[in-house]
Amino acid sequence: MIARLRSESLWWLAALAGVAAMSWAGLVGFAWSDYDSEVSAAFRALAAGDVAGFLAALPAYGGSLVLRAPFAATAAALGGGELAVFRAVSIPCLLAVAVLALALVRRMAARGRSVAVRALVLSLCVANPVTLRALEIGHPEELLCAALAIGAVLAAADRRSVLAAVLLGLAIATKAWAVLAIGPVLLALPARRATALAIAGAVTAAVLAPIALAGSHATIVAGATTGSEIFVPWQVFWLLGETGHVVIGGDGLPKPDGYRVPPAWLAPLTHPLIAFLVVPLSLLWARLRGAAPRCNGEQLLGLLALLLLLRCILDPWNVVYYELPFLLALLAWEALCRPDRPPVLALAATAIVWVTFESAPGSLSPDMQSAFFLAWSLPLAAWLARATFRAPRSGRPAVLPSGQPRRSVAAV
Repeated sequence: MIARLRSESLWWLAALAGVAAMSWAGLVGFAWSDYDSEVSAAFRALAAGDVAGFLAALPAYGGSLVLRAPFAATAAALGGGELAVFRAVSIPCLLAVAVLALALVRRMAARGRSVAVRALVLSLCVANPVTLRALEIGHPEELLCAALAIGAVLAAADRRSVLAAVLLGLAIATKAWAVLAIGPVLLALPARRATALAIAGAVTAAVLAPIALAGSHATIVAGATTGSEIFVPWQVFWLLGETGHVVIGGDGLPKPDGYRVPPAWLAPLTHPLIAFLVVPLSLLWARLRGAAPRCNGEQLLGLLALLLLLRCILDPWNVVYYELPFLLALLAWEALCRPDRPPVLALAATAIVWVTFESAPGSLSPDMQSAFFLAWSLPLAAWLARATFRAPRSGRPAVLPSGQPRRSVAAV
């Protein structure tokens, strides 16, 4: 263990340097962010010792705040103000992604990947520009949830069923979209799937129990079961909206001309539809690719990436930080399951996400923004589905999580 830590010390330093850089650039302040409007009141109550007030003020992703509450309480106990609390609850989310990056680098090193490729993977994982936007907008929990969900798939691929179940349960408690990881995790496990699912459910219930006991049941289910008047161009339902209305954004200011309002029937449909996708796509993967003992469980990172991309395409709330879990899952899949090339797809996807959400709005109409988003996201989803569901070629050796090649199923 000591020898391993020494050999990986430079990678640890690089990961921590990335965390420090992201913290310095993205955790300057939280005024006018979603953290300010949705989260700060809850942590102010907690800092004042009002646990009931903390639970009552939780947003729809309240499980994330429950998990990070000890960091907020510690910062407040040490005399830190609101800015210190904001940073204290954000940095652990960055550290979670750093741990994920180091896990990927370790697996890549065991397979003989070059230092340059490993450095690129670590950089994209820890210091992604979309991560910076997530911090600035006030949603570091997206990083934590993504790291937990991807970590659950990796643990399942290593046949560590209890760890996979715990990570999955924590991910679902952090944010409801993590239910999309249930299928990939269970498919990666060769056995004890019902037990793993029960453990994951128990962990989720344990995190959310304080919210339910405080009478905030609506907080638990709100984000997963309902929609709202949020309706942005970067999703497949955009052209179904009506034009000719004055649309007021979350900042209280009117949106540019050309913004649409959603049809009334859409709001309660989309989030349950997204959550349900995990069932047919997981069953299809199982039918086409077979059970986990016949495949490398890491390949299920591709299924997770596909599900997370479809979440973005189908969600009328889609904003830039929604793409972050997809980008991280795509990066992990490319790093581990495409050993003959660097992660150029994840790099290109990161660049086009940045252009779509940060550059294009300044020069394109809302309808053209939607068209641009769909012009790359739908073909990418189709390509990823083909790569995910296609069975390995019979003559091509599979790669075990340990990095040791094995003969293909056909050869056996």
